[in-house]
Amino acid sequence: MREGPNYGPEKRQDLGAHDSYADDFVMVFDREDDARRVLAVLPKRFGRYGLTLHPEKTRLVPFRRPSDDRSPLGEPPSGKPGTFNLLGFTHYWARSQRGYWVVKQNTAKDRLSRAIHRVATWCRIHRHLPVQEQQKSLAQKLRGHCEYFGIAGNSIALGRFRTGLLCAWRKWLDRRSHHARMTWERFTRLLAGYPIPPAIAVHSPYRHAAMP
Repeated sequence: MREGPNYGPEKRQDLGAHDSYADDFVMVFDREDDARRVLAVLPKRFGRYGLTLHPEKTRLVPFRRPSDDRSPLGEPPSGKPGTFNLLGFTHYWARSQRGYWVVKQNTAKDRLSRAIHRVATWCRIHRHLPVQEQQKSLAQKLRGHCEYFGIAGNSIALGRFRTGLLCAWRKWLDRRSHHARMTWERFTRLLAGYPIPPAIAVHSPYRHAAMP
């Protein structure tokens, strides 16, 4: 993808009507006509092995690298670069620190919302557990989230997940009792004794370079 593929037909392979297993993959092409030709042939190739492609989730996605060309008037080129979602990430074009176009990934908005909602539900159901047990479980949930989504360039989304986790925890601790309100000031003091770890991009090559 470093060369900036123009089109990527996104496929989902289903292994039978009664089988819940599925596999996702992306194919990238420099030319649109090549992508369309493969897209037309794939159902037949899969059919030889008794496999089918999901009719709604199999699609052709324009994913051109943004052009550096400018109009004669010196205005930036029109049109937005393509994006697509796969395996919980939104893939998009962005500038590197050196100014080159590169493909980056962020946590997809729907996946981030669902992850925060699941944590909030857990906090509601388990709000009467001892604080130490809650802290231990929530710290594990944050680490697990970072193990999957903790890639370079995704720090903002990781931070949003951690913020959502903390807000949900304080909210449901506050509702445990009407006699001792869990204000933000009190919650900050509680975090000093029962800390939640930072949201770290554990798969960042820069982090590994600093910690060989």
